[in-house]
Amino acid sequence: MAMKLVKKTDEYSIYQRGDNRYAVKDAEKKAVNGEEKVRILVAEDLIKAALPAQPVAEEEVAEEAAAEEAEGEAEAPAEEAPAEEAAGDEEAK
Repeated sequence: MAMKLVKKTDEYSIYQRGDNRYAVKDAEKKAVNGEEKVRILVAEDLIKAALPAQPVAEEEVAEEAAAEEAEGEAEAPAEEAPAEEAAGDEEAK
């Protein structure tokens, strides 16, 4: 079963295999796999898939989590203060 050329650009070539799946090769005739292959096939409207999230989104989530943690730490000592005062009063008695 030979692969049928679907589209060729300067950067890559897309082939359809005998089992109706796609193969992508770069300009050096090396196989392209993983996220890069998915991005190429989605851009050419050959497949429909949810693209992986960009790393920028992970950084934003980490920043938000750090901000929430900082807010939580700022509130915690205020909540503990009355308990410390109560313990101090008991020791004084």
